[in-house]
Amino acid sequence: MKAPIGIGYLSFAHGHVQLYADVMKHFADVRQLIGYDDSEARGRPVCESAGMRYTPHIEDVLEDPEVQAVVIGSETSRHEELCVAAAQVGKHILLQKPLAFSLDACARIKDAVNRAGIHFAMAFQMRHDPANLRIREIVHSGMLGDIAVIRRRHCIGVLLMDSFINGPTRWHIEAEKNKGMFMDDAVHPADWFHWIFGKPVSVMAEIGNIITNVAPDDNGYAIYRFGRGELGTIFNSSVVLAAEGTTEIYGSRGVLIQNYGDGPGCAAPRCPEGPALKVFRYGESRWDVQEVPIPPGGQGDRIRNVPRPWIDSLINETPPPASLEDGCVASEMILGAYQSSETGKRVPFPLAP
Repeated sequence: MKAPIGIGYLSFAHGHVQLYADVMKHFADVRQLIGYDDSEARGRPVCESAGMRYTPHIEDVLEDPEVQAVVIGSETSRHEELCVAAAQVGKHILLQKPLAFSLDACARIKDAVNRAGIHFAMAFQMRHDPANLRIREIVHSGMLGDIAVIRRRHCIGVLLMDSFINGPTRWHIEAEKNKGMFMDDAVHPADWFHWIFGKPVSVMAEIGNIITNVAPDDNGYAIYRFGRGELGTIFNSSVVLAAEGTTEIYGSRGVLIQNYGDGPGCAAPRCPEGPALKVFRYGESRWDVQEVPIPPGGQGDRIRNVPRPWIDSLINETPPPASLEDGCVASEMILGAYQSSETGKRVPFPLAP
C-alpha cells in the first residue's frame, strides 16, 4: 500500500482512540481525513485537533474513496456492526479491544474480514510496552527454564472515580454495551498470556461485584492452564488505586519479577534506581537487573505506541502485531472465565458453541 495512507475513524467512544489520532497527526505517511461519532460533543473536538473533518454519518467515512483504513473505537456492542460495514466496502481496520463479547459476533466479524480480504489489526497495547517485549524475550530464550506459575495483575481504579462513573466514559459500565469490567479490561492480560505462552487449555474463575455495584463486576480472578502445564493467573480489578507489583514468573531455572506495569503501578513512587524487571537465576547469588526503560508516561506511552506498527504493517503489507485471530482468542479466554464463574466449574477450550 502506498503512503500516505488515508485514515478515517468510526467512533471515538473509547478514549484510547483519541490518543491514536493525536499521535498520527504527526505521521508524514498518514492523512487523517474524516471521523464519525454519534456524539458531536465527543467527536468534533478530536477531529478538529487532528486536522480532519467531523461527521455524524457513518456512510461519509465508508463511502469516501480516499479513506483506505479505519480506526474503530466504538462501544464494544457496536464492534460487529462497524467491522462488518467497513469490511464490506474494503476498508482495512484497526479495532480497539475487545473484539466482541460473544463467540457468534467474533465469528461474524471473522467471516466478513475473510470474505473481503482486508488487513485487520487489534489494538492490543501490551504488545508495545518495552518491559513486556523483554519479558517475552526472556521467557522464549529459556533463561527461566520450564515455567510453573505466572501471575499477572491488571488493575485500575475507575469504579472509585465519579468522573468515570458519571462521565462520558460511562458506557464502559453498562452491561449491554460492554458486558462487564472483566470483559473490558482483563482482555489485556489475556492477550499478554496468549502472546507469550500460547493458547490455554482450560480456565477456572471467580468474577463479580465485591465492594461496588455500579458495573456488572468490579473484581475477577482467573486461573488458566496452558499447554505445557503452566498455571497462569489474572487478577483484574477496577477498584485498585495504589499498587506496584505487576508480574511474577516462576520457572525451573529462575524467577522474573516486574513492577510498575499496570495503571496503579505506573503511578507508584519509586527510587531512581528502581528497575522495571529483575531476574534471579538459581545457582547465582545476585539479581540480574534488566535495563528496560520505564516510560515516563506509563500506560499512556504504550497506548501511543500502537499506531506506528499498524501503519508500517499496512505500507509493507505484513502481518500486524496483533491479528484478528489474536482478538478471537483473547475474547474466548475472557468468555471462558465468565462461564467458569457462572457455573462454578473448570471450563475447557475451545468453548462449546
